[in-house]
Amino acid sequence: MQTAKTETSKAEFLIIAAPDLNQARQDWLGSLANSRRLAAHTLNAYERDSRQFLHFMTSHLGTPPALKDVSELRVSDLRSYLASRRNDGAGARTLGRGLAGVRSLLRYLEKQGLANAAGASAIRAPRQPKSLPKPLTADAALRVVDTQQQLAEEPWIAARNAAVLTLLYGCGLRISEALGLTPDAIADTTARSLTIQGKGGKSRLVPLLPAVHQAIAEYRRLCPFLLSDGVPLFRGAKGGALHAGIIQREMQKMRSALNLPETATPHALRHSFATHLLARGGDLRTIQELLGHASLSTTQVYTGVDTDRLLEIYDKAHPRARPSSA
Repeated sequence: MQTAKTETSKAEFLIIAAPDLNQARQDWLGSLANSRRLAAHTLNAYERDSRQFLHFMTSHLGTPPALKDVSELRVSDLRSYLASRRNDGAGARTLGRGLAGVRSLLRYLEKQGLANAAGASAIRAPRQPKSLPKPLTADAALRVVDTQQQLAEEPWIAARNAAVLTLLYGCGLRISEALGLTPDAIADTTARSLTIQGKGGKSRLVPLLPAVHQAIAEYRRLCPFLLSDGVPLFRGAKGGALHAGIIQREMQKMRSALNLPETATPHALRHSFATHLLARGGDLRTIQELLGHASLSTTQVYTGVDTDRLLEIYDKAHPRARPSSA
C-alpha cells in the first residue's frame, strides 16, 4: 500500500507546469494549510482542482503553463476550462468547487503581485441545482408531531416540541415563523386561520386545524413560565426564547428513535405539508399562498410538480386557458 507521501509525490510528478508556476502553487497550498488552517479534505480538493486546471492549461496552450500564462488569464480561458470539465461529465457542484479552487490560487498570486485575478472574479459559477428536503410519509409526519413520541423527559418540554412541530406540519410554517409567534397571536382557540408575517414582511393566512389548537393548548397548560402577550410563545428550558437549534437537535434525536431518514428535519415537515396537500388534490396556487412563496415556479419545484401537471392545473384554473363558448 502506498503511503500518503508517495501519493503526493506521484501527484506532483504528474503536474504539467513550468517550475515558476509549480512553485507558486506549492506556496499557495502551504499558505492554505499553515495560515488559513483549512481542513484536510478541503486542501485535498484544492490540490486536485488546481492540478486539473494546470492539465487543462497545458492542453489549451499546447505547452506547460508558466506564471506569465496565468498572469493575465482571460474570462474566455476560464469558460473553456469549465466547458472542458463539463464535457468530461462534471456536474454543477463539481464545476463550482473547481472554479473556487482556481479563484483562490489566482487571488493568492495577485496578492503576491504575480497575476491579475479579475478574469476569475468576473466569471459566474455554474448555477447549483436546488436541493430540497425530502417529504416524510404521512405516517412518519404524524408520529413526529405526536406528544407521546417526543424524547424530552419533562412533560412541558415534550408538549412544547410537539406544538412547534405541529405548526410546521399542520400550517406549513417556517421554523422561524413558528418561534416568532406570541401568545396573543394565537389566543383565540376557535380561530380557523392565523396571520403570519413571512419573508420580506409579507403577510399570509394559514389554516389552524383542531390538532394545532390542541397541541398549543397542551403546551400552554404545562408550561411553567408566564406567557404574557407580546413575548415569544415558545420558551427554552430556562424561560428565554426558544432557539431553532434546539428543535433541530430534538428532531435529530427522533430520527434515530423513530427510524427516520437523515432528510427528516424540521423544514422537511413544511415540505411535507405542501406535498401531502398536493397529493390529496390541493390546488398549486393555493399551496403557493399558504407557503408564502413569491412565485408559482418556486412552489412547483418545492412540491416536485412536473411541467405537465403544472399545465394541467393552469388549464383547469386560468380563465383564459380555454376559449369561451359562443
